[in-house]
Amino acid sequence: MKKHFFVTGTDTDAGKTFVTVGLLKAAKRAGIKSFGLKPIAAGAERVDGVLRHNDGVLIQQAGSVNLPYEQVNPVVFETRMAPHISAMKENKLITASRLEGYIKGALLKPHEFALIEGAGGWRVPLNDREFLSDVAKRIGFPVILVVNMKLGCLNHAVLTAEAIVRDGLQLAGWVANTGPERMSHYDENLASLSVMLPAPLLGVLSWAQDEKVSQNQFDKLFLTL
Repeated sequence: MKKHFFVTGTDTDAGKTFVTVGLLKAAKRAGIKSFGLKPIAAGAERVDGVLRHNDGVLIQQAGSVNLPYEQVNPVVFETRMAPHISAMKENKLITASRLEGYIKGALLKPHEFALIEGAGGWRVPLNDREFLSDVAKRIGFPVILVVNMKLGCLNHAVLTAEAIVRDGLQLAGWVANTGPERMSHYDENLASLSVMLPAPLLGVLSWAQDEKVSQNQFDKLFLTL
């Protein structure tokens, strides 16, 4: 049975790619045919004259199913800003149906596990009337929410979870992710979110943790999905 998830976050730099790549590597270690997609990204660099976004490259490398970069990250902008503003500056139009088409095209590739990573938070605009969440609604996959454990995370996490559920999607679970320094009263905030969010806590992670520890945690996280 194929498993698909949409990965979103409470805000930009919450750790979506960290979680996506970690889960894809865990799937690879388990011998599962897997790949990830980053349908839209902004803030790329030119490599041999071609735009490449670091998140897209990491996701492409983490999967066990070989996909060309253009399929992993079909819409990419050079300037790091809201995608709809980047699109306007380049006289391009991004639509939810277009991104849905890219995703469904990639999903035709034989696989067992796939992750679709969003950009920024849940309500990132694509144009003046559509959001990236509309793409998530169109494909209908369960959602994994990555919570950036910092001051303000309670509000961000609860509002995002409410929006996901209101959009008619299943919140499969959430991941607590933190940087090199823990927020003040980290344990209390984690306990509060465990009560407030209507989905299980899948894992507690940190960018600063040891690679071996990280692998073990992602292996356990993968098995819960």
